[in-house]
Amino acid sequence: MIPHRRFHAFLPLLPALLLTGCGMPTASDPAAAAAVSAPDPAASDAAVDTAASLATALPLVEVYKSPACGCCGSWVTHLRQSGFPVEVHEVEDLEPVRKQFGVPYGKGSCHTARVDGYVVEGHVPAGDIRRLLAERPNARGLVLPGMPAGSPGMETPDGFVQRYTVELATHDGGTSPWATHGPL
Repeated sequence: MIPHRRFHAFLPLLPALLLTGCGMPTASDPAAAAAVSAPDPAASDAAVDTAASLATALPLVEVYKSPACGCCGSWVTHLRQSGFPVEVHEVEDLEPVRKQFGVPYGKGSCHTARVDGYVVEGHVPAGDIRRLLAERPNARGLVLPGMPAGSPGMETPDGFVQRYTVELATHDGGTSPWATHGPL
């Protein structure tokens, strides 16, 4: 367990550490090591309040994906960088998960997620999920069929973004456009 004072000093470093995957600063990073060893008590309380509000602001996203899927892992990274807490469940066959959550036929992708009672299928941008949670429509959730180039987790080296439409899935199995992304 991290002692109370050291925990407060660690919080301002959390965003950078999450992006690098590092658990603690190393000796090769003197600025980070100094920040941990010399906490600023005035900033500590504000950092705790900010970190606590971020941690409670967004609900947990449960992601079901194949263990071998790299683009699914990239989408999970996109969600985490957008502030969502994420729990990953690796499954060999997603079809039973899609059926259980009511993903409309023909609207599948390479991973399925649940967030606050909604299903999210495919490489849906975090901003669309935030909008879904803010507006709370009476619907099953969001779907992005296939794996469009340039969608979160499907970025290309040259930055190409295929035009794609995220759809709102209704309880009766229908869909309607929710958000369109990419160039005209």
